[in-house]
Amino acid sequence: MTTRREFIRTSTVGAAAIVGAPAIILRSRATADIIVRNGNVFDGTGIAAKELDVVILNGRISALVKNSPDRGTTEIDARGMAVAPGFIDIHSHGDGSLWEDPRAESLIRQGITTIVVGQDGSSPAPRAERAPAAGEDERRFLRFADFWKGLDKLQPSVNVASMVGLGTVRGIVVGNADRPATPDEMARMRTLVNQALADGACGISTGLEYTPGAFAPREELIELCKPLAALRLPYATHMRNEDDKLIEAIDEAIAVARGAGCPLQISHLKTQGPRNWGRLDVAFDRVAAARKAGCDAVFDRYPYIAYQTGLTNLFPVWSRDGTTDAFLARLITPGPMDRIKRETLAKVELIGGWDNVMVANVVNPDDRSAEGARLGTYAQKQGIDPYDLTVALLQRNHANVGMVGFAMSEENLDRILAHPQGMVCSDGGAYAVDGPTRRGHPHPRGLGTFPRVLGRYVRERKALTLEQAINKMSALPASRVHLRDRGRLAPRLAADVVVFDPATVTDKANYEDPFQYPVGIGTVIVNGAVALRDGQRNDKHTGRGLRPS
Repeated sequence: MTTRREFIRTSTVGAAAIVGAPAIILRSRATADIIVRNGNVFDGTGIAAKELDVVILNGRISALVKNSPDRGTTEIDARGMAVAPGFIDIHSHGDGSLWEDPRAESLIRQGITTIVVGQDGSSPAPRAERAPAAGEDERRFLRFADFWKGLDKLQPSVNVASMVGLGTVRGIVVGNADRPATPDEMARMRTLVNQALADGACGISTGLEYTPGAFAPREELIELCKPLAALRLPYATHMRNEDDKLIEAIDEAIAVARGAGCPLQISHLKTQGPRNWGRLDVAFDRVAAARKAGCDAVFDRYPYIAYQTGLTNLFPVWSRDGTTDAFLARLITPGPMDRIKRETLAKVELIGGWDNVMVANVVNPDDRSAEGARLGTYAQKQGIDPYDLTVALLQRNHANVGMVGFAMSEENLDRILAHPQGMVCSDGGAYAVDGPTRRGHPHPRGLGTFPRVLGRYVRERKALTLEQAINKMSALPASRVHLRDRGRLAPRLAADVVVFDPATVTDKANYEDPFQYPVGIGTVIVNGAVALRDGQRNDKHTGRGLRPS
């Protein structure tokens, strides 16, 4: 096993090989920085692989040839391995912890080299003009121009592109009130959106099951998305409903995109709750009809049958109007509390009962034992009614409780991943098995999404081919947000590369033990620098902020 020091050195040494992984060879008189030799190269476009060498110089691919005569300062023997563009996560929440741990370990170890953040209506910028709170100064960005500067200073391991969230924009201008915006407020929101797009945001997102985004009427969404038309950037939406009113929510998403004249990205398409599993064909038909009528509609999905959200999402939107304190007060106020309980229990019944709700994270140390527990079983052990326990958890944690909900069909998931308009996303954060981001009990998608697609859904379930999966992880998402030098392996494009073993690549993270890295990812290169090799990380982080071309 080569040591970390041997891995990162660039002095002239002889060939070195490691059993079971691509060998790194360091040569003298180099004419290239890195050469990945003899791999089965998938260029990202969906065509079959070719055995080629990938030659990298100055952060870019300089050639894709067979038996390159060049010599690389670092040479990687990828014989028998798949060589693909670095994976692009089209719907990520990985920015949430980058400032705590810029290593982004769980992303790099999945082969992810670019994340698209600012999802579900919440983005890192803009922010309201006010004095920063304690500890907020380095990650509070008044506008996207400040966000890019912050990334340059941070130097994360992965590239970061971002949409602008309309929930963030509405929160700044209107607040968390359940009412239409005034004409003056609409003008202020338009200004913030236009500024964000001018500064390099790669689209607009909404989270219409969350507040304050849920309070925005359709006409407001159309008006604020109109600047996307000229840019041909997407409107990405966590729709207003993903269960009983799924089709109505898809119709609204299409209406917004048509009204604004922009492309549509339906975030993490799902049919939630067993009674809705049979509605997938109708959902597909709606997307097909929209495309036939001229709306560029597509979608993405993570490879799991459970979702993750806040525990408050079990409660009706109307009950979350205003402040968190107002919501918590309604939970125990005669009158509204009875209606809230009735609607919440209906939601729990929809997804199959309290044991289909797992607590992901809490902030109150006294409730740590709830993390990773199924609420029905946990409540029974506590001798408490599960609804009453849920309300108590929210009260003690000031509504800051995460949950994982088990509500989807794997057969439907096969079809969503394989659909021509489907892409792969994680909808997850960035974690590590050590350090500040090992906390709570997160959904395993933050550590296993991309290897899981390759292992379970390509190799085992054969839901889609390897070429299709790589295309959905690279060229397709890159094209949606106009990252024109990413997502493919071709001369002059940025050298983001992943080398993996198609026979062994798989996820290890699961719902019981999420803090496990995947296996089978041999080498990851970000902007022409080796970030990962056989489980060893390079201390140099070469990720950067990416704006649409």
